[in-house]
Amino acid sequence: MNVIATTDETQEKHPLEDYLRVDRLPHIWCPGCGLGTILGAFLRSLLESGLPPDKVSVISGIGCTGRVAGYINLDSFHTTHGRAVAFATGLKLANPELKVVVFSGDGDLAAIGGNHLIHAGRRNIDMTILCVNNFNYGMTGGQFGPTTPETARSTTSRAGNIENPFNMPALAAASGAVYVARWTTAQVHQMQRSITEALLKKGFSFVEIISPCPTYYGRMNRQPTGLDQMRYYRSNSIVRHGANPNEVGVGISGQIVTGKFIDVERPYMPGPGNGDNGRQT
Repeated sequence: MNVIATTDETQEKHPLEDYLRVDRLPHIWCPGCGLGTILGAFLRSLLESGLPPDKVSVISGIGCTGRVAGYINLDSFHTTHGRAVAFATGLKLANPELKVVVFSGDGDLAAIGGNHLIHAGRRNIDMTILCVNNFNYGMTGGQFGPTTPETARSTTSRAGNIENPFNMPALAAASGAVYVARWTTAQVHQMQRSITEALLKKGFSFVEIISPCPTYYGRMNRQPTGLDQMRYYRSNSIVRHGANPNEVGVGISGQIVTGKFIDVERPYMPGPGNGDNGRQT
């Protein structure tokens, strides 16, 4: 006979439960997707940062990653495709006391949203960008996107992608980000520490997180399960803090350079007291 434990220990709440809209679970993400791991790391980072939940707002665009905003029990906004950074900029300027986090995917941020991304970096808007990069448009059928490695196969590049992909850390650094890092979902502790640093950084901070998409990208490129992709990350990721972002592009095979690449200070918007046109004084 099966016996169900009823001790007080089993009744304890999960430490992240208050940060989740549990009534919306289970989530829609595919088996092997890295988004659950990333969401957990983000919420633990939020706890570690000490930021008051009522002063944190999470903005997302459209796509698999965009669904994060609907599962978080914070002030959150699921915005239109590519407009998450623009929406977040307006929110931050209207209420400078908020910690604004954009949590979206590579297609949303680097394709239709690329213009907003680079200008928020140029202005050094005080916000944190979490870019989940699974190298394709996972929600709409696995088409190649702005970060798909050259020669990688997708549903719309069956013979291999012929376009040059964006190197997201280089793009963020060139735009003016004061904090730039990259991790994979196989590096959870480093990712979590980096997100905490990004949350506490004043100015435009950017963390790229390379994540499995076994349903489309992995299956099309001989990594048909999330475990296959995680093993690849484990075998090929190399930590190189302070690396030149221009030299950390990701290919279809070979090393994935991870680490904290940029951590500098410069005037940000809106600055303390929102004075001097919002610039830091």
